[in-house]
Amino acid sequence: MPYQWTSQPGETPQTLMLWPHQSLPAKGMAAFVLATFAMILIPAFSLLGSVLLWGLLPFLLLAVWGIYHALQSNHRARRITEVLTLGADDAQLVRTESTGQTREWDCNRHWTTITKYETDGPVPQYVTLRGKGREVEIGAFLSEDERVALYDELQRAWRR
Repeated sequence: MPYQWTSQPGETPQTLMLWPHQSLPAKGMAAFVLATFAMILIPAFSLLGSVLLWGLLPFLLLAVWGIYHALQSNHRARRITEVLTLGADDAQLVRTESTGQTREWDCNRHWTTITKYETDGPVPQYVTLRGKGREVEIGAFLSEDERVALYDELQRAWRR
């Protein structure tokens, strides 16, 4: 699961850290782009010495650049983190975007409502925290099953 309680159950404050999946490391990305480039060049070898090679080469390089750019964008998006801190009387959620910008939400822990929208949210199993007149999503980048497990863990943590 791409989240972890960094404090023991019963400790105050309880801290939950969430992050997106980290499935492709930098070396894997470089290997994938290089392999893609090599696979694209295989058909181009038959065009060596032909004028057609110069007509196709910009499009082949553009395809490799597009794959590299998409993977770089995905790599930047993986820097998102969410930290939920549950004190004795308060709860605070801090979301750090991939750009470094942070958004914070806090409220009285005893007035907080944890809600799971099974089908009514923008995605299935949408988990939110509501308090102080505001409702915020938690674990937006998690899969459906992970959001269900997160909801159950949050319910247990709030009861402690």
